[in-house]
Amino acid sequence: MPLQKTALGTAIGDDIALHSTLCRREAGAFQSAIRSGQEVLVACTQERRLFTELAAQTEGATSPLRFVNIRETAAWSADAGRATPKIAALIAAARLPDPEPVPTVSFKSSGRLLILGALDAAERAAALFGEGFDVTLFATGPGNAGGMQERRYPVLAGRILSLQGWLGAFELSWQADNPISLDLCTRCNACVQACPEGAIGLDYQIDMAQCEAHRDCVKACTVAGAIDFQRPAQMQSEPFDLVLDLRGPAASPTFNQHAAPQGYLRWDGNDLAALLALRELVGEFEKPRFVDYEQKLCAHSRNGKLGCRACIDICSAEAIGSDPKRQRVDLNPHLCVGCGACSTVCPTGAMAYRTPGLAEQGLRLRTVLARYVAAGGRDPVLLLHSQTRGQALVQELGRAAQLGIAQGLPAQCIPLPLWHSASTGLELWLSALCYGAARVVIVATDEEAPQYLDALQEQIDVVEALCTGLGYPGGAVHLLRCKTHGDLDQGLQALGSSPRPAMASPARFAATAQKRSTLEFALEHLMVQAPGVAAGRTAIELPAPGSPLGAIVVDQARCTLCLSCVSACPAGALLDNPQSPQLRFIEKNCVQCGLCERTCPEDAIALQPRLSLLAERSQARVLNESAPYVCIRCHAPFGTLMAIEAMLGKLAEHAMFQGDALQRLKMCSDCRVIDLYSSSNESRVTDL
Repeated sequence: MPLQKTALGTAIGDDIALHSTLCRREAGAFQSAIRSGQEVLVACTQERRLFTELAAQTEGATSPLRFVNIRETAAWSADAGRATPKIAALIAAARLPDPEPVPTVSFKSSGRLLILGALDAAERAAALFGEGFDVTLFATGPGNAGGMQERRYPVLAGRILSLQGWLGAFELSWQADNPISLDLCTRCNACVQACPEGAIGLDYQIDMAQCEAHRDCVKACTVAGAIDFQRPAQMQSEPFDLVLDLRGPAASPTFNQHAAPQGYLRWDGNDLAALLALRELVGEFEKPRFVDYEQKLCAHSRNGKLGCRACIDICSAEAIGSDPKRQRVDLNPHLCVGCGACSTVCPTGAMAYRTPGLAEQGLRLRTVLARYVAAGGRDPVLLLHSQTRGQALVQELGRAAQLGIAQGLPAQCIPLPLWHSASTGLELWLSALCYGAARVVIVATDEEAPQYLDALQEQIDVVEALCTGLGYPGGAVHLLRCKTHGDLDQGLQALGSSPRPAMASPARFAATAQKRSTLEFALEHLMVQAPGVAAGRTAIELPAPGSPLGAIVVDQARCTLCLSCVSACPAGALLDNPQSPQLRFIEKNCVQCGLCERTCPEDAIALQPRLSLLAERSQARVLNESAPYVCIRCHAPFGTLMAIEAMLGKLAEHAMFQGDALQRLKMCSDCRVIDLYSSSNESRVTDL
């Protein structure tokens, strides 16, 4: 591994000592370092376990221990000789403080296991689980061999109505509608032999489609009394901690979402590693509460109208649902798998990813890019990948490069692992470009849900429109879809053949915890540094899907200034004027949720995805205004001219609004009451 000691020490601002056998003959140097009390960073992840165990066994070891991989990510590459700036950037990222801890979600599993499938296969699977599991089988047929004569496990059967829940809290509901009671059945096989149609299988249930009501089985089961064709169907339910589903996806409508709940496993009978993972889910567990939800920012529902549902549509775990009565969405933290896609597509920041948060992610990007440039690197490319399959592809590519069968990661390509590839969106991508990244590449593997890829591409299209509209080169953000490390190698080499320069003046702003604030900082820097905007251009049109920016267009001929859109706007983009009948708009605040468009009773509003390049973008401007309507009795203004005239036009032919009644519509509320009680033509209750 070609490391340049002096250059690397200068790049990271520290004196370093290189070791070639730190985990073997030079282990003493490691032990001396961890006794110093200062933080120790080991640039090797292969022997992480060995170093951790050695630190635990070393007397007086008090130093915090961190690890960073610079081998597969930098040194094992055809560009290893030019990788010093990248190594410095990776070390700087590893030295950052840990993110603030977040609340956790608790699970408790005592080993109550439900196995769904054909009885013979279910019994074989149950035998793989030893003590510590309370196994119950739900038979969906006899299978090839049927059940064993020895009944080792409780067996249920019937028609499944629902299966819901998560680890430690599954609930199975079914209808027991078969004439044979499995609780009473002794598996003597007398009914199987007696049935002339062969309608009874070795799951000891009757196929009613074949049964011709000879009832020979009832006579054969007189002693046990397990068969009763008059028994009413019963609705039953039972709780379980774990579920093993042996049914194929086509036969099983249960949990067909991309990310199944923890504790549920669909098994084909071959992947023993998955089965072993299920065996480990007994005990008490915790996971981070990945996402925070702030209702006051949410654009999902207002006044009985549904607006944005981006988080609901993208959630691969079906952990988010709509609650229009409370004008919010419901997030189930037990079902959430932490992909962060909901926060990526949320236009307002109501869904906020916290592991790590936006501010911590922005700090890491800024630190990495600043260190890379300070170490002499140019035009860095950020490679964002998941810490599971994506990280495995990066490591596989490094090993292939070391063997000479691949190029490996280019010197300017800095890999950064994420909990999930979909956990970052355009506010961070644009911030990275402002901090000095030439390009952002998101690695998508076969573990991603299809809706994630669609959403990422929509946001990439918005970034492309923004950058090219401001005069920057295209290709700022790229979605690289990979199944193998060879795909990753070819994709990176292809991108390297069309380099894109980084911004000349990097930004100094810090990403905040609020999505819209961070996005505005990035947009402001991009507009200030824009290399060229077409003369006379006042706005950049953006693609409608995925755009959190835009304006609204009001048809003034149809708008009556009822201002129902103002009360529906969740972002404060639409405003009224207490002093005058006006509809005002602050474009910077608009999130294009569509609530105003759906609320407008006159269908006078249309969305316009765009980025305004004018200073008035952050100022309130008037979209429509009208002269006030003056009371014909006291001459006080009480409504808008358009609204009152529209009402008079609609009610003029109505039988209840003729003569004086129509004239009262032209009065304010006080004068209307006075006129009603002072009129001699009106009938009064006291006169009856």
